Amino acid sequence: MRILIAGAGIGGLTAALHLHAAGLTPELVEATRRFEPLGVGINLLPAAVEELTRLGLGAELAALGVPVAEMAHFDRHGNLIWREPREGQYSVHRGELQMLLLRAARDRLGAGAVRFGLAVEEFADGAQGVAVTCRDRVSGREVTLSAAALIGADGLRSTVRRRLHPDEGEPLTNGITMWRGISRGAPFLTGRTVAVYGCNAHAKLVVYPISRADGGLVQLNWVAEVRGPAPAPGRPLRDIRADLAARFADWSLPELDVAALFAAAPEVLELPMTDRDPLPAWGFGPVTLLGDAAHPMYPIGSNGASQAILDARALAAALSEASEPTEGLRSYEAVRLPLTNAVVAACRAMPADDILALVAARAPDGFSDIAEVLSPDELATVTAAYHHTSHVASFRT
Repeated sequence: MRILIAGAGIGGLTAALHLHAAGLTPELVEATRRFEPLGVGINLLPAAVEELTRLGLGAELAALGVPVAEMAHFDRHGNLIWREPREGQYSVHRGELQMLLLRAARDRLGAGAVRFGLAVEEFADGAQGVAVTCRDRVSGREVTLSAAALIGADGLRSTVRRRLHPDEGEPLTNGITMWRGISRGAPFLTGRTVAVYGCNAHAKLVVYPISRADGGLVQLNWVAEVRGPAPAPGRPLRDIRADLAARFADWSLPELDVAALFAAAPEVLELPMTDRDPLPAWGFGPVTLLGDAAHPMYPIGSNGASQAILDARALAAALSEASEPTEGLRSYEAVRLPLTNAVVAACRAMPADDILALVAARAPDGFSDIAEVLSPDELATVTAAYHHTSHVASFRT
């Protein structure tokens, strides 16, 4: 059974590896002409790590990523609000993980496992299931491919999703602008902490290492969030840096020099926080969606890439057990769609951010003991929220 995957991101590549392991024949088309290890850091939840380990990539992932020791929340003065040990979770550079998956796909599926520079434009029912029209971005010519099924793993602005759901419109924004960067700096706290600082009602900063120490320094991934009017797109880097420095000027963190952190990043990405409303169905006939194309969600709780990886395993299991492709795709959706829709909703209403805002309101100048600011029940909502979003969409066989 030949399965065509549109998009060779983390979800698409993982799906190809799982499909191959299940005895199916995946083929990937990717609109970009070549890959480089671009992007910033991500966290992989334990369930996603288990699936990559199932694919025989555990040792390589362990060598590439940083095992997370704890997650901790602080106010903007660096006072501890909440912390919890973590086990089986990795922080990793997104681009380096993508390259690891690409190498594995080429090793197992062949050197031509991914056809770069082919962008899906249209698809229709075909003699073999689905006929997919792609545009060769080098020559400009049309290329028609046939497959038993088409999987749209082509990201937030998925062409496959747009063809399936043409009236949906643009991604939705929530009024928060995110700045993302990677800076070389000294290890802080445990050296393996995912640290969340601040108050989401005004501003929030997330920092964690994505490399082991080299010369006493590590690569620190950071995400700064501010609620308010979105900046104009395409601003010069100097203007972005000046804006960041001004917005976080009154922050004082014993563990981190915030101004130095921002200044040390060679590149800063500036983008709105977006998602989409959950769909009642992802696909129709021999076509479905996977990862961000299916369920884009706010980057809260480390779920984006992890849920794409879980989708991939569920897809391969459903297709390998089905008597024909359409049956397998609907079985896959029946398992994953309600679970990931629940994660999208949980990310929109993340109680942990509400607790940060509550601390800032009750103790704007800081505190010495969080028990003087929050009740045990209020603190317990943070733990419960992370456990909910971490486990609600886990896939097990």
